[in-house]
Amino acid sequence: MVFKYRAVSQNGEIIEGFYEAKDESDVLVMLKGNNYLPVSIEKDTGAEAQIDLFAPKVKKKDLAVFCRQFYTMLDAGLGIVKCLEILEKQTENKTFAKSIASVFEDVQKGFTLSEAMKNHRKVFPQLLIHMVEAGEVSGNLDTIMERMAIHFEKENKLEQKVKSAMMYPIILAVVSIAVVIFLLISVLPTFVSMFEGSGQALPLPTQILLSISNWLELNWYIFIAIIVGLIVVFMIFRNTPSGRTFLDSLKLMIPIVKDTNVKIITSRFTRTLSTLLASGIPLIQSIEVVSRIVGNKVVHDRLELATDNIRRGMTLSRAVRNVAVFPPMVDSMINIGEESGALDDILSKTADFYDDEVESALQRMTTLMEPVMLIFMAVIIGFIVISIALPMFDMVNTIQ
Repeated sequence: MVFKYRAVSQNGEIIEGFYEAKDESDVLVMLKGNNYLPVSIEKDTGAEAQIDLFAPKVKKKDLAVFCRQFYTMLDAGLGIVKCLEILEKQTENKTFAKSIASVFEDVQKGFTLSEAMKNHRKVFPQLLIHMVEAGEVSGNLDTIMERMAIHFEKENKLEQKVKSAMMYPIILAVVSIAVVIFLLISVLPTFVSMFEGSGQALPLPTQILLSISNWLELNWYIFIAIIVGLIVVFMIFRNTPSGRTFLDSLKLMIPIVKDTNVKIITSRFTRTLSTLLASGIPLIQSIEVVSRIVGNKVVHDRLELATDNIRRGMTLSRAVRNVAVFPPMVDSMINIGEESGALDDILSKTADFYDDEVESALQRMTTLMEPVMLIFMAVIIGFIVISIALPMFDMVNTIQ
């Protein structure tokens, strides 16, 4: 949730702003950490609703461009404040530009870049905030921005592969539904008068089809309301903890989908962990960050358990093996990395391998889905054609 705060700096200056946190105590910690005296803290429900409902989403591509341009300007010798000023003016995404402008103002007030980014957690991912914080401590923020640019570029490429692979099945499903509705509402009624005038008893498939056609013609608005209602219920269910767990469990059980999802999760896990470790983030903290961005609630919960096991002294390779989701190659490669002292490099190479595997898995999944959907479409349209043809055959036989 978003909180609006008002505080006084050590110089007596009034500081106002917004901060996204779980509760007021987190806002107090942030203010005291910056040596500010809190005056008032209140929940800003209006701003939160505006962000959730109306603001355009910041995509991985936007983050990649932001980090790449930030790195280029830092490498050229520009200061952080000047970089933010330039980035705010040339960013096309309005939500992102507004957040960058707010970060720019906070940095001018004395906040560090990572602290200013924490005020906009829905725009700047936790991974980026942790990496920027590490870059500020180590003094190599430019290198961190370059790594994050590469990371988000690969994440964007992965997302585009998934979207492209799913586009054809989605289009085929929509076209199939549209064709069926067209046949039921527009084509079938032209045969109704002919069937009724024949005086013949209609076959059961034709009676069923006529009942469906009549209901849709008279109650099409109810049909649309049911579809919209189901979509809304699904979206609400998906955003609940139990709903996320159930749906993410299905993704790891359905045969056609499981292989692809596991490889996507593996690619994201190894790449992000490699980036964090290469930037000097401690292993425990790195695993905690990675668990939040793998995109699967089941894997997230198991990685949290793995984090506890690592704290007790278990090796990373064994803890990852106990997650029981990643392919055997992953814990073997991690074991090699632990023994050789080059864990970040080994993880990076593993991520590159699974990037290629994801593309192959998506192609296989699409190849398997196409005939299934075509058969399903053929069965439905075939039923409609047969339901229309059967009474016509009966009429011909009666005339003969």
